[in-house]
Amino acid sequence: KAKSKFTLDTLLAAARDPHLTAFDELLPALSEAYQTVADGPDAPRGDIREAMALLRAWDHNYATTSVAQTVATYWAERLLRLARPRIQAGQPLDQMAIIRFAIKNTTAPEKVNALQETLDELTASFSSWRQPWGEINRFQRLTGRIDEVYDDKKPSLPVAFTSSAWGSLAAFGSRARSGTQKRYGDVGNSFVAVVEFGPRVRARSVLAGGVSGQPGSPHFTDQAPLYVQQQFKNIWFYPEDIKQNAKRTYSPGQ
Repeated sequence: KAKSKFTLDTLLAAARDPHLTAFDELLPALSEAYQTVADGPDAPRGDIREAMALLRAWDHNYATTSVAQTVATYWAERLLRLARPRIQAGQPLDQMAIIRFAIKNTTAPEKVNALQETLDELTASFSSWRQPWGEINRFQRLTGRIDEVYDDKKPSLPVAFTSSAWGSLAAFGSRARSGTQKRYGDVGNSFVAVVEFGPRVRARSVLAGGVSGQPGSPHFTDQAPLYVQQQFKNIWFYPEDIKQNAKRTYSPGQ
C-alpha cells in the first residue's frame, strides 16, 4: 500500500521481502506469557531462557542462518495445533484470525510449555535445538514425480523462505516426511513469473527445480539454485533473442 507504481525490478524486490508478519503478533504474546510465568514460583530456567532471549532479539526476517526462525516456526505450529480444536464448528477463520484466536485462547503456561516442548522436539531430532533454519528447511528433487520421495542422506538445498501462513510472499510449505528429520517443501511457489508490458516486453521467471521431469536431464534441477536464492532468469520472447540464446532448434516433424 506504500507504493503506487512498480517496475519489474522493484516488484521482484517486494516479492523478496523477508519479513514474517505473523510473528509480529505471535512473539509479543509469547514474551508476555513468559514474563507472567517467569514472575511466578515456577520460573523457567536454562535453555528456555536462552531461547526467549533469542526470540526477543530476532527481527522476524527469514534467513537460512536464523536459529530464532527455527524455534519460532516450530513453536507457532505447536501453538496452532493446540488451539485449532478449540475453534467452534462452523466458525470460518482466515490464517491471521486463526493466529489471533490461538493467542487469545491459550493460557500463558500453555504458550511457555509449548516453547519447552519445541526445544525438546528439536533436541530429540537434531541433538540440539540451536538449528539454523536452512539446515532444516530444504529443497530436494529426486524423482520428478508429483508424489516425490525425500531422503536426508541425499543432496538438498537450504531454503530461507517459509510457509505463507507466517507472512512469506515467497511461499515454501515444508514438513518432515516418513523417515526424515529435516523438512522438505512441496507446497507453495512452483512457477513464478513477472512480466513488464511496454514498447518492448521484458519478463523473468523461475521454476522449482527445472523444466525437465527426467532425473538424468541437465535441466532437472538446474533452476533449483536460482529458486532457493529467489533469483529469476530472463524469458526470451522475441525471435532474435531466442535465436541468440537457443541451444538447439528443430522443425515440426524432424
